[in-house]
Amino acid sequence: MVEAQDQRKPESRTADPPNPSVLGGGRGGGGRMQRGMPVAKAKDMRGTVKRLWGYFGDERKQLVALSALVLTSTAIGLVVPYLIGQAIDTIENLSGSSNVSLLRIIVIGLVAAYLLDWVIHFGQAWFMAGVSQRIVRKLRNTLFIKLQKLPISFFDKHTHGEIMSRLSNDIESVSNTVAHSTTQLMSSALMITGSFIMMVLLSPYLTLASMVTVPLVYLVAKVITKRTRALFKQQQKMLGELNGHIEEMISGISVVKAFNHEETVVLQFDAINHSLYEVGVKAQIWSGFIMPLMNVINNIGFTAVAAVGGMLAVQELITIGVIAAFLSYSRQFVRPLNEIASVFNTLQSALAGAERVFEVLDEEEETSDTEDTRVLANPAGHIRFEQVSFGYVPNVNVFHNISFEVDPGSSIALVGPTGAGKTTLINLLTRFYEVDSGRILIDGHDIRSYSRNSLRQCFGIVLQDTYLFSGTIRENIQYGKLDACFEDILQAAKLANAHGFIQRLPNGYDTHLSESGTNLSQGQQQLLAIARAVLANPAILILDEATSNVDTRTELQIQEAMLELMQGRTTFIIAHRLSTIRDADRIMVVDKGEIVEWGNHDSLMEQAGVYHDLYFSQFRNIS
Repeated sequence: MVEAQDQRKPESRTADPPNPSVLGGGRGGGGRMQRGMPVAKAKDMRGTVKRLWGYFGDERKQLVALSALVLTSTAIGLVVPYLIGQAIDTIENLSGSSNVSLLRIIVIGLVAAYLLDWVIHFGQAWFMAGVSQRIVRKLRNTLFIKLQKLPISFFDKHTHGEIMSRLSNDIESVSNTVAHSTTQLMSSALMITGSFIMMVLLSPYLTLASMVTVPLVYLVAKVITKRTRALFKQQQKMLGELNGHIEEMISGISVVKAFNHEETVVLQFDAINHSLYEVGVKAQIWSGFIMPLMNVINNIGFTAVAAVGGMLAVQELITIGVIAAFLSYSRQFVRPLNEIASVFNTLQSALAGAERVFEVLDEEEETSDTEDTRVLANPAGHIRFEQVSFGYVPNVNVFHNISFEVDPGSSIALVGPTGAGKTTLINLLTRFYEVDSGRILIDGHDIRSYSRNSLRQCFGIVLQDTYLFSGTIRENIQYGKLDACFEDILQAAKLANAHGFIQRLPNGYDTHLSESGTNLSQGQQQLLAIARAVLANPAILILDEATSNVDTRTELQIQEAMLELMQGRTTFIIAHRLSTIRDADRIMVVDKGEIVEWGNHDSLMEQAGVYHDLYFSQFRNIS
């Protein structure tokens, strides 16, 4: 029995979910960035680095070993210039067998140092490859798990391509930077410190001369990285937008071709791609300024060291070997500064990607089950809405204080114009969205008191747009109950009237489906969806326009399958073809978020109200 109570109409309401083009996009690829908007900068660079560093926690042993290798490599790098300086001074003062023996020892030491350094660098690359890939795998897993916990509203506001971009492009950017920059930063920091100490020990005067370039390096790095940070963040966003557009156009390629919009789509793609090109060029140009400017600064530093060193050598205050060694140390001091500036520039891209990943990880999840959450076991299917109000947008109600009751095992048809709120009602029942006020009860208890898993296990849903996964027909039906045996799958297919066409396929139940099952007809896809729902054996069945995309003959097959599926289950049927719901126990007419009429077909026709008008608007041309 259905009872409607207290249907008060608010002044302003809409039954439609948020417009993706306004709130950021749904599957249709809305939410593209508006031209001329200010460039988004990293909101919390230090916080992002700290969070990213947290993923290194499980790699302590590997990082200790890596640090030991880096330390050894740095020590070798510091020894080599000193040996070269000693070799030069030995050659300059070459006289007697003792100096020759010393020179031979120095040369052997240099060769051994270079060979050991090569081995150590190979070890560093080997360790870092494993560390970086494990970290990125963990980050990717964390993000994918998070996506499973996010509410449907999140996916209504973001395009699929944009989400995929965060899972692939942004994380890949982090992966590349972690793999190539971690050891470089460690090595550069140690080399700068060690080289500076050796420079001071060799000649304080030459050290002062070489320090002239340090402020210039800092200034250049600060100016350029500040600019590239914003550009790389915008580049990542534009890449996500481009991916969203590509995903949208590929998904809807049949519609594009049907309306002959290929050229329009190409122009749209070109516009987005050109925007990405422009920001990419700016990012790369600013990024490319680093090394040329650093080389100029380095040359200025080398000139200063050579000039001061020459004057000191003329006065015999230092030797030629010391000058040669100092120039090497000076180069080793400045080169890591350049590398850090360059790596820091590259880090902007990685941090922009990491920040976009963390933005998703910080999204509010579906409300968690509480300690006193009950399990919905053996549901009867008794449903009651009590004073339920809801709106997708604050202060704009879709429903306001609606109340009705559905007896177990009865069938309820929801009809009404497009946007009336039929699908919204189902979204609330399944807790895809939470009510703003009031409550929804199943078997006498608020649905919020049940665990989400047990609640949703009691529902079976057959949608207008059937989604089939890549895989076999057997696997797609089994999705309704993963532990089902083949006999159960076979029985479900027979009850859904799908067994006949499956047998006629080349490989039967092992026939592999393409993405979304496009190698099957719409009707065949729908029958498989019904078989999946049959296998799940739900207490409450939801049929959302399940026959709207098929021909009349296939519709009859689907209706037969649905009648079999509906036996003994509470069923909600959303339909625009009113001929398909004449036999429903109750028909609920929804309009502008209100239940305006309810009853069976005959009683509603006698009322000559909204349902009567809808019915005859479809059949007035049929004699």
